[in-house]
Amino acid sequence: MGFNKIAFVASNAEVARRALRTLQARYGVVEASEADVIVALGGDGFMLETLHMVMDRDIPVYGMNRGSVGFLMNEYGAASLEDRLANSVESRIHPLRMLAVDTNGAEHRALAINEVSLLRETRQAAKIAIQIDGSIRMPELICDGVLVATPAGSTAYNLSAHGPILPIDAELLAVTPISAFRPRRWRGALLPMQAVIRFDALEPVKRPVSAVADAFEVRDVDWVEARVARDISLRLLFDPGHSLDERILREQFQS
Repeated sequence: MGFNKIAFVASNAEVARRALRTLQARYGVVEASEADVIVALGGDGFMLETLHMVMDRDIPVYGMNRGSVGFLMNEYGAASLEDRLANSVESRIHPLRMLAVDTNGAEHRALAINEVSLLRETRQAAKIAIQIDGSIRMPELICDGVLVATPAGSTAYNLSAHGPILPIDAELLAVTPISAFRPRRWRGALLPMQAVIRFDALEPVKRPVSAVADAFEVRDVDWVEARVARDISLRLLFDPGHSLDERILREQFQS
């Protein structure tokens, strides 16, 4: 694939700003609204910001790591960028659509590329019930929280919470408890991509719970619903042999 108009965006980190100046001097300045590809300079957090920025556009994003982890990024290099873009491999991912209703009855909607998570707000553990497609599967989970992760997000917070790593084309979602107290041995579940997941805070006043969709947070939730937004498709570009599928596979064999 070939791209004629390349827009560069960067995080606020100085190393990313330097890379931005270098690449714009070499390849020119194009506004993101006029580009046919966006090159994001930063870490995984900035990649998520960039993907949210282009959520309503059918435009690919090619990341170069100028941050810390960089799981969603390619290696940085200023040379031969046009060739790297032309030879890149595309992965398509779908975000989660979150509906959260707070204890005042107000509705809050957001999209999450990585995960939707519920977290306790105070020193007391949360009590959460889990429904899948309208059926109660977990009447009471006592925990610090619980999350549902996409395949793209399975190597993020989900992995830190000891959830499974999912291949990008697995058509699965991971529901993973965060520091579960009861039932203590429950390690989570794998669900089909079309599942509708609902979390109910069982004592929302005594044990307040927040809901987070990537960087969007709602405090004092009553219940939260999450489902895959099949109508939204995000395009990520990776160097050959460095695709998201390959990264996820490689991650599973690291010690």
